[in-house]
Amino acid sequence: MELQDYLRIVRHYWRSFLSTALLCISLAAGFTLLQSPTYTASSSIFLSVEGGGTAGELSQGASYAERQVKSYVNVATTAMVLQPVIDDLGLELTPAQLAKRMTVSSPTATSVIDIAVNDGDPELATRIANAVAASLQQAVVELTPEGPDGTGMVAASVIDPAVVPSTPTSPRPANNLALGALLGMLLGFGQALLRSLLDTRLRSAEDIAQLTDAPVLASIGHTEPYGERAADPNGAQWAHAEAYRRLRTNVGFVGLGGERRPSMVVTSSLANEGKTETVVNLARVLSKAGDSVLLIDADLRWPSVAKRMKLDSELGLSDVLTGRGSLKDLTIDVDSHFAVLPAGTVPPNPSELLGSEAMAHLLATVERQYDYILFDTPPLLPVTDAVVLAAQTGGAIVVARSGVVRRPQLETALGLLEAGSVTLLGLVLTDVPATRAGGYGGYGAYYHSHKAAKTPDETPSRVENPPKSGSLTSTNAPVSVEDGTDTPARGIPSVPAAPRPRRTPPGPERE
Repeated sequence: MELQDYLRIVRHYWRSFLSTALLCISLAAGFTLLQSPTYTASSSIFLSVEGGGTAGELSQGASYAERQVKSYVNVATTAMVLQPVIDDLGLELTPAQLAKRMTVSSPTATSVIDIAVNDGDPELATRIANAVAASLQQAVVELTPEGPDGTGMVAASVIDPAVVPSTPTSPRPANNLALGALLGMLLGFGQALLRSLLDTRLRSAEDIAQLTDAPVLASIGHTEPYGERAADPNGAQWAHAEAYRRLRTNVGFVGLGGERRPSMVVTSSLANEGKTETVVNLARVLSKAGDSVLLIDADLRWPSVAKRMKLDSELGLSDVLTGRGSLKDLTIDVDSHFAVLPAGTVPPNPSELLGSEAMAHLLATVERQYDYILFDTPPLLPVTDAVVLAAQTGGAIVVARSGVVRRPQLETALGLLEAGSVTLLGLVLTDVPATRAGGYGGYGAYYHSHKAAKTPDETPSRVENPPKSGSLTSTNAPVSVEDGTDTPARGIPSVPAAPRPRRTPPGPERE
């Protein structure tokens, strides 16, 4: 991973990152507030040689004193030194309890002993430190052997008596908060990195590019569920019409340079990824470009095309394949270039029906009559219907919902297509957040808000200061797919459909 990948992770999980950091800072602040102030008083004792007539005797005494420093450091925390202190100051402590409040040390290669006493009362800490120094001084006299003249070889002198401290040594708010912030950032980044590694959901075209070489034909922004959108046909779909135009343009280039067939399957890995929404709107924009389009609902398990388009779905594809009706009679003309064949009666054996000779004969018939034949099929992972049908068509377009489908699921779905010798024409990413959809998003929002503010009889004649953009990956443009209009606003060029041989639109004589 590169630096930008780590920054992307932090940017994506910034809420949990910030929450973790603030939590650690809060805990550090709470710990600081709950701590009682502690004061430290220190005193120092110097061990020196007493007497000595020659330089050799002085050197011998100094070496002896230096060697004995470690022993005297240990003696300072014994009952021999501390019990007299407790008795003199009237402390309600044992020597062991008092020793826990003390820190006795000696700098390397010196004859100095430092005594530090910690207590919540600064004056009491000072008195204890001085009393311990005096008691240790007396203990050195008692423990040091006498010289030839009857005096001790080593004497202890207090060189730095303790003074009353003015500021507590703990807690240290600044240090605690700094450590809490540092720990919080480390934990926050760690949890963000772990969540990123464990989260296998695909969110962008870049994620899909790491999974397959197939192109991403379009990235379509977030739309409301169909039921919520029905009351506002010019809402979400209006905002993403340019993305469907891009999809139309890219579909026009699919198959160039090789054998090209007008039929294609639109499917997905799982349910509720937007495949029906995508295939219906793709059929609309293709027909608005002047191509003859037949949309067939081949989801014989859970058909939804007719319901979405408010068409009669009592009879349809399954009835044509079983001979209960003819293609001519059951096909519904939406307009002069757009026709729909609903799913019809739900059969008990959808996979066998879609792989039958009747299906192959129907496919050969409609491929001679229409510029495009689009099939809405069930998801790939639950059932095999899409693979069975896609193997007979020109290929499959897989719809993936951003933030829903996971990498293993899409990998398995694409593996099923490959195992069935199905040509993968490309993928369509749906429900992409506005920050990733790009394109004319700002222009679409501006235009749509002004359009909604006008009366129904008013039509905007111009848009002031439209943003400049040369990208064809836009997902927001001032046109409507759902309501059938396809006229771009001034200042935004429409994306032309790819040139192809024009077929004669089917008439009453088709079968």
